[in-house]
Amino acid sequence: MNYVKTGLLLVILTLLLVWIGGIFGGPNGAAIAFVMALVLNGVSYWYSDRIVLSLYKAKEIPEKQFYHLYDLVKELTRSANLPMPRMYMIEQRSPNAFATGRNPQKAVVCVTRGLLELLDEDELKGVLAHELAHVKNRDTLIMTVTATLAGAVMTLAYMARWAAIFGGYSRDRRESGNMISLLFISILAPIAALIVQLAISRSREYEADRQGAYFAKDSMGLASALGRLKEASTVYPMQALPQTAHLFIVHPFRANIITNLFSTHPPIEERIHRLQEMKT
Repeated sequence: MNYVKTGLLLVILTLLLVWIGGIFGGPNGAAIAFVMALVLNGVSYWYSDRIVLSLYKAKEIPEKQFYHLYDLVKELTRSANLPMPRMYMIEQRSPNAFATGRNPQKAVVCVTRGLLELLDEDELKGVLAHELAHVKNRDTLIMTVTATLAGAVMTLAYMARWAAIFGGYSRDRRESGNMISLLFISILAPIAALIVQLAISRSREYEADRQGAYFAKDSMGLASALGRLKEASTVYPMQALPQTAHLFIVHPFRANIITNLFSTHPPIEERIHRLQEMKT
């Protein structure tokens, strides 16, 4: 099912690019946009994980320096019957984590330094197990491609705006060009957010919590971790891009009415409640 969703996203992106190219360049512009879309689609599928890691300047974690972390992951991969993922770290104080990679053989688990400093062993094990559950369920492909495509659409929308302002229109059409460009911005920005909302179901977080607790043979470690991560995110909100917020185990921004309304994550209180019920 995730492969079908990914294919649908690639089609949507192609149509958006051709539409923009046709508006700004006519048939020739549409043809150029179609070629660009094919290139971007291929890059998104094959390299979206590298793109996301580079956005956060994530570095691979040396096993010799973090052997305890590797020991935990090796234990969990045996329980989950998964290959060992590559381990990366983001140098941010905000505690968080995500998994990426188009399949389990190419999987990467990325943690922040703040996560390693905040959590105890059982809590850290629960978070790692949650991320490996995403890998097991092959959520990582759709999660990472969605982040890349949403960012691409937003970038193209802004490029279209500046193209309308500084070029591509005659003087007597400049004002109408600006209005069209601004209209595109108002339409495409919500579309980019909507792609994320439609492609990433909140139910995948509940399932990753449940399956991760099974891998770790303990639901309370993750429950405790989620509570601590929620508190810490209000004090140390993460420097993250909105298009990638759905990747992380908890929403990376400080909670408010807007972020709660458009959050791709279910309420942490409900996630904790479900994990606590697993123990009974």
